[in-house]
Amino acid sequence: MDAAKPLLIRETFPVGPLQCNCTIIGDPLTRQAIVVDPGGNHELILARLQVHGLKVVSIIHTHAHLDHFLASGQLKEKTGATLHLHKEDQFLWDNLETQCQMFRVPYVAQPPPDRWLEHDEELACGCGVALHTPGHTPGSMSFWFADAKLLIAGDTLFKRGIGRTDLWGGSQATIVRSIKERLYSLDEEATVVTGHGPDTRLGDEMRENPFVRA
Repeated sequence: MDAAKPLLIRETFPVGPLQCNCTIIGDPLTRQAIVVDPGGNHELILARLQVHGLKVVSIIHTHAHLDHFLASGQLKEKTGATLHLHKEDQFLWDNLETQCQMFRVPYVAQPPPDRWLEHDEELACGCGVALHTPGHTPGSMSFWFADAKLLIAGDTLFKRGIGRTDLWGGSQATIVRSIKERLYSLDEEATVVTGHGPDTRLGDEMRENPFVRA
């Protein structure tokens, strides 16, 4: 009988001026890691990677609102990891300075993404897949780790809430469709890491989220 597969390393913590949830996902065997949404405090992210003994190879983004990628360039510079984004959010990435002015956040220039994320693309480390879940932004992505029953939903789905759709390119009808068709089709037992605030359980949102019911 095969030995049980080691559990993924996962740590989520708030970063940056708007307290976006940044998540480290690490492979316990290869010690390679993904960082999701480094919205600030790159030194803290580097310190947590060091504590876990992980080397980040890929920096992936749920979307390109300023609070989800303000430290991406600094993290790339320090680690050599590649930056990944869905192409439909390129216009937001390119307009970071305007976003910072609107939210009165200090502007820090970022390098362009290295690669475009695709729907159903396998992520680095081979531990999960990318899901295109537009609505909050046109290029919003979620990340599904089936073996770990873990969903990183960004600002698409919150505990008893959903992402706002009144900013650039947002669509209420589209976000509802993304949640119903792509997120609510996953394992009800999954833990959902949201873009801000506490984790939730997917089955609880399917039954109790006042904005989108399964």
